[in-house]
Amino acid sequence: MTTFSFQTTRSVLAEAGATAKIGALLAAQGCRKVAFITDQTILDLGLADAALAGFKEAGLRVWTFSDVMPDPAEAMILSAVAQARAEGVDCVASVGGGSSLDTAKLIAVLARSEQPIADMYGVNLVRGDRLPLVLAPTTAGTGSEVTPISIVTTGTNEKKGVVAPQLLPDWAILDAELTMGLPAAVTAATGIDAMVHAIEAFTSKRLKNVVSDCLAKQALALLGANIRTACERPDDRAARSDMLLGSMLAGMAFANAPVAAVHALAYPLGGHFHVPHGLSNALVLPYVLEFNMAAAREMYAELAPIIFPDLAEASVTDRAEGLVDGFLRLGPELGMQSKLSEVGVSHNHLPMLAQDAMKQERLLIDNPREMTEAAALEIYTKAL
Repeated sequence: MTTFSFQTTRSVLAEAGATAKIGALLAAQGCRKVAFITDQTILDLGLADAALAGFKEAGLRVWTFSDVMPDPAEAMILSAVAQARAEGVDCVASVGGGSSLDTAKLIAVLARSEQPIADMYGVNLVRGDRLPLVLAPTTAGTGSEVTPISIVTTGTNEKKGVVAPQLLPDWAILDAELTMGLPAAVTAATGIDAMVHAIEAFTSKRLKNVVSDCLAKQALALLGANIRTACERPDDRAARSDMLLGSMLAGMAFANAPVAAVHALAYPLGGHFHVPHGLSNALVLPYVLEFNMAAAREMYAELAPIIFPDLAEASVTDRAEGLVDGFLRLGPELGMQSKLSEVGVSHNHLPMLAQDAMKQERLLIDNPREMTEAAALEIYTKAL
């Protein structure tokens, strides 16, 4: 048997309405005051109501931080940490998208640590433990509830990652009620983001293993079979549940077999142009797949029929190339933007994007084919 290691969230609760149980889970760990991390939209939509009611029922005091923005900024996170310390919280919970969950994970670590956040950027550099932590995603995309990763936007608009086992929560809550009625644009972008997680985990150069492979393939089966339904029928509970499960499985996969060049090229789009992360991934995905073809053809051929069943009887080459063609069609089919020029990127921006992508060494070392700045520039050019 090939040697490998595998880590994931300690406990998962998949149940409609399970958000109401977060308070009881934290109270069972002896918690008395919870830092509740979310964003204002989640509060306005009432998606946090069940969690807040559950905190009250469990006898927990609550401090709510709702200033989370997409691509969470380092300054915002540090401000939240200072407030959490002043409030005397002893646990952290989050209901929200990937930005809220990533922020919550860092607050749980930083609230009880004197280690500067700048010293945490990288892999396994976090010292000490964290506060008790429960996460409930409101989108089926990031998988943040089962990853030891938080992505931060620095003051220079560079995205950096904190990767450490302390960021894995005690509980991941999969509550399909939180994703009901999610707009088609968000559903499509986050769904393709989850597919990218699974594809890149399956082709990860260094750390792919039999467990991550199984999770990635099952994730793609669920996501591929349900993404169109979830976009077309926002209140389809079965499709929403399967998308949420697929996203989590993909998160478990890439938490152990890391993502690579798709994410490396997507991050500068978020940092400089504030393109939502899922859309950033979707915009560069086909062209990175095309670039990686020489090194990943057989793996792409294995995955293609899972997502696009009409490719099942095709040759290895046709299946692999069909994966690229399938994603070129899928985004527009779901109503997504398909070109960088549609999100404010011009030809003059491309050299800067390529230079910034090459700073993502943590990701690029796992790409199946070596990425160069010239290759990144060519990919951006094709995506323009």
